[in-house]
Amino acid sequence: MPQDRRPLIAGNWKMNGLTSDGLSLAEALAQNMKAETDPVFDMCVCPPFTLVAGVGEALADSAIALGAQDCHAQEKGAHTGDISTAMLSDLGCSFIIVGHSERRADHGETDGEVKAKAAATQASGLTAIICIGETEEQRDAGQTFEVVKTQLSGSLPDGAAATNTVIAYEPVWAIGTGRTPSLDEVQEVHALIRAELTKALGEVQADGIRLLYGGSMKPENARDLIALADVDGGLIGGASLKAEDFWAIAQSCV
Repeated sequence: MPQDRRPLIAGNWKMNGLTSDGLSLAEALAQNMKAETDPVFDMCVCPPFTLVAGVGEALADSAIALGAQDCHAQEKGAHTGDISTAMLSDLGCSFIIVGHSERRADHGETDGEVKAKAAATQASGLTAIICIGETEEQRDAGQTFEVVKTQLSGSLPDGAAATNTVIAYEPVWAIGTGRTPSLDEVQEVHALIRAELTKALGEVQADGIRLLYGGSMKPENARDLIALADVDGGLIGGASLKAEDFWAIAQSCV
């Protein structure tokens, strides 16, 4: 990974964590970061909505950014059960994950909906972590490149730039399944994403956008993945729920 793109280690806690264990995890990470004299990576945690405020307080003054797992595209209104980017900004969030594979699968989110959420995130001054990636069926059918290109072009808002956009590649078939792509396969897809971003945004912006790998990054494989030319960190699921594992992944950037 080029030195001008600072690694980002982002934790997606998904639907996990009650108050006591969520705050304990955040406090442990905050203590680790405060002890880091000159971190060479950025870190972000995205807890469930019930924990956003409390985790934000636990992370205060630690240099760990706060994020959320989803948002609504509208600023306010009659949208029972939803939460806006303005509300998340008000709680101190800097990042919002949009278009996660589980949202696309479980809630039928389209590229257009993801694009609208990303645009709303950016309009609120936050950074959108836009997730794209193919299923096992699509992978086995040789459709990886087609799916990734289509999702990227359909989900990328007009105002996307290196300052407000992160792309997370999620090979859905590699999340929690034990099946993992090779390093060459990971780099191949990330290079494709970089090339497509260059076409859409120009070389300067494309070179600055951080691309995260989101296919079961763990302490055992993080260093090799982050060393790839177009992998700029990870969107971490299960391993982000254990402070020692999440921190070990971050230390792979050193």
